[in-house]
Amino acid sequence: MSQVARCPTCGGKSKIKEISGVTTYQALQDEELLKKVGQLKNAMQKFKEKAEALEKELEELKLN
Repeated sequence: MSQVARCPTCGGKSKIKEISGVTTYQALQDEELLKKVGQLKNAMQKFKEKAEALEKELEELKLN
């Protein structure tokens, strides 16, 4: 997943890339922002499910 930051020139959301010490900014469109939010939501959901499964397993181990 690419890094997102505010553009120092226009203040808009942009993808940043650093190549040979030079940082380049590429403006994000609304569709791209929605896609990024969706990716983050999916990642958080997977993390939550994994954490809940581990908590359940830990509780079972404590009971036995």
